[in-house]
Amino acid sequence: MAEAVRGARNGIRRLVLIVDDEHVNRRLLGKIIEKEYDVIYAEDGQEALDQIRKREKTLSMILLDLIMPNMDGYELLALLHDDPGLSRIPVIVLTSERTAEVRSLQLGAADFITKPYDMPEVILARVRRSIELAEDSSIISATENDSLTGLYTKDFFFQHSVRHDQYYPDIPMDAIVINVNRFRLINELHGRLFGDTVISTIAGQLNRILDEADGIACRCEADTFFMYVSHRENYEAMLNCIVTELTEVSGNSRINLRMGIYREVDKSIDIETRFDRASFACNSLRNNYKTGFMLYDNSMHEKELYSEKLIGDMDAGVEEKQFKVYYQPKYNITGVDPVLSSAEALIRWEHPEYGMVGPGNFVPLFEENGLVQKLDHYVWREAAAQVKRWKDKYGITIPVSVNVSRIDIYDPDLEKKLLNIVEENGLEPSEYLLEITESAYTDNSEQIIETVKKLREDGFRVEMDDFGAGYSSLNMLATLPIDALKLDMLFIRKICEDDKELRMVQLMIDIAKFLKIPVIAEGVETKEQYELLKKVGCDIIQGYYFSKPVPEHEFEKLIEDALNLK
Repeated sequence: MAEAVRGARNGIRRLVLIVDDEHVNRRLLGKIIEKEYDVIYAEDGQEALDQIRKREKTLSMILLDLIMPNMDGYELLALLHDDPGLSRIPVIVLTSERTAEVRSLQLGAADFITKPYDMPEVILARVRRSIELAEDSSIISATENDSLTGLYTKDFFFQHSVRHDQYYPDIPMDAIVINVNRFRLINELHGRLFGDTVISTIAGQLNRILDEADGIACRCEADTFFMYVSHRENYEAMLNCIVTELTEVSGNSRINLRMGIYREVDKSIDIETRFDRASFACNSLRNNYKTGFMLYDNSMHEKELYSEKLIGDMDAGVEEKQFKVYYQPKYNITGVDPVLSSAEALIRWEHPEYGMVGPGNFVPLFEENGLVQKLDHYVWREAAAQVKRWKDKYGITIPVSVNVSRIDIYDPDLEKKLLNIVEENGLEPSEYLLEITESAYTDNSEQIIETVKKLREDGFRVEMDDFGAGYSSLNMLATLPIDALKLDMLFIRKICEDDKELRMVQLMIDIAKFLKIPVIAEGVETKEQYELLKKVGCDIIQGYYFSKPVPEHEFEKLIEDALNLK
């Protein structure tokens, strides 16, 4: 019974095919192994091939005689060896000639059993061991290769890359990262089957490239591939080859790829860091459709070090209040004279090493690394405290708007945190303005709309920021819970030169007025822009025409001017 259990791994008896033209040999061998395995028989190679094809999924072992009529064992071995689906089945050759072993091994034989069959326990042990090795190898292969593309998975790719360097330390190698632009939208618009076709096509082209180059490839993530190949010069041709094939297979010429290349890698650094550098080059191409590839160079390395330094210094910056909140005024222009109505809180970083660092250098970085929420909370607290100080000092409320990022929206405690902040500073929610970008509404509209509704019920006023920069339609305004519409500054910059842009602004203002939603124009820099916006009915203006963002003490001068305190 113990022997039978050993042969029935996981409780399943394995199926073994014995192929021999001698009846006596077949039956003798069958008697030996049927204690542990289910056995079927074939008299020659052709009959065996028919049996194998019928039972390809269930057959665990083939015991194969070499000398047979119709199709001998060598012919059958060669056929099995060349068939990817059948080559996984281990074959033990039955022979009395040791000279046959070399040729059999070359054709993929796993082991040998010598005739006559006078040692049953040895035969059983060889069969058992060969089946176990084959099954273990199959499990390893399944985890080693991506199921859709057949390329290596990321972990095995790194292992093989390190091994390659050990064997060929003097070959210059390039680390390459390839990514499909906006792959999520491709899946949404065309379906997952189409997306799989895109991914499989890219993998097929990478395999063709590797046929001509020394190297390996993997599918790292859903839409990202890594390649580690011997150095070459013309990567534009490689990228064009992949894109051309994609267009032919999919019929869609709007599939865009980006490629980051770290050439002639420094092998003294670990393999993951090499591909981090290639990824850095690849990611620098986001929203850049002028070129498809980017080389990692010294300037990128310096920028990467700078970015890592900023990330590492973020916590100290918050704790030591190196981050400074600046305020840009908003003026209501519906009357004869503009009136200071509110302000927007904007962040700056007085870094102890780099001096004043603008938000464009660190906000996108913190968004990518999940740190922006901590920065947002810091700004929320600082801005609320400032509204309270101005209220106490001047006896009036200057509401301040703060940014609420997409990450903040998904925070289940967002409502509680904002209410705590205004309560701690003795403010009403209406004295505290929340800015949420248009793209956030379109990202997961149902959840975000529900969250915003709750905040408005609490008394907060919500402004939709950057309207017109995303993909929402104008009719969304009828259903979105907002208290003000803030036009993207790109519209404002062109209204004096492009009549179409002015008409577009006029259209958005008219719709907002119909819905009784005030309109804020940001980025207003000239008198001509100001007058045009006033003429078409804009309610509130923000921009350098009135004031750049300033620290609190300079903003107080604007308050005092508004109150005629000078």
